[in-house]
Amino acid sequence: MYSKCSIVVFICILYLTKITECLYFHISETERKCFIEEIPDETTVLVHYKVELFDPRTNGFMPSQPGIGMHVEVKDPEEKVILSRVYSAEGRLSFTSHAPGEHNLCLYSNSSKWVGGSQLRVHFDIQVGEQAIDYAQIAQQEKLPELNLRVKQLQGQVDQIMREQNYQRYREEKFRSTSESTNQRVFWWSISQVVVLVCMGFWQMRHLKSFFEAKKLV
Repeated sequence: MYSKCSIVVFICILYLTKITECLYFHISETERKCFIEEIPDETTVLVHYKVELFDPRTNGFMPSQPGIGMHVEVKDPEEKVILSRVYSAEGRLSFTSHAPGEHNLCLYSNSSKWVGGSQLRVHFDIQVGEQAIDYAQIAQQEKLPELNLRVKQLQGQVDQIMREQNYQRYREEKFRSTSESTNQRVFWWSISQVVVLVCMGFWQMRHLKSFFEAKKLV
């Protein structure tokens, strides 16, 4: 059995070694791309994106034309829309989660602005929690010395680790509830099968008895 201290250290290492999710994908005129991110409650999420337009002359991608943008929609685990608006071809957006669980982030183009149905390449970078905080900007705004900034950064990391731990407890409770519900359903399904078999056996015995009496075999 692992001690609670070792578990906390393990979670800290996992959190501190977590890397930023940076990728790019291609999208067509009517296509919709969605991403699922597991986010604790009261956690800030920062998304950077950049749209490039395919150039058939060079067989490569170039900066997109004016008027081409992306519609971004974010839903919480209860399918409530947190964010829904059209952004330009390059920028960033942020939102704060209010419920723990899987958040659905979808992007699709404002297709009415397209020229010739060209293909787009979207560079996508999502930062969650403490990674989304710009401490350099905070130090400049609040005029914090380096030591105070470091303390503030460590405090933010500790808060994020605590939120991650609470989220893991939430997932554990949800999994336990699902397992108990599944076990209960399996139990009652087994009981119903036994009842059906007993009823069928009783009916078969009555039928055979009536058949034997009608043939005067008993």
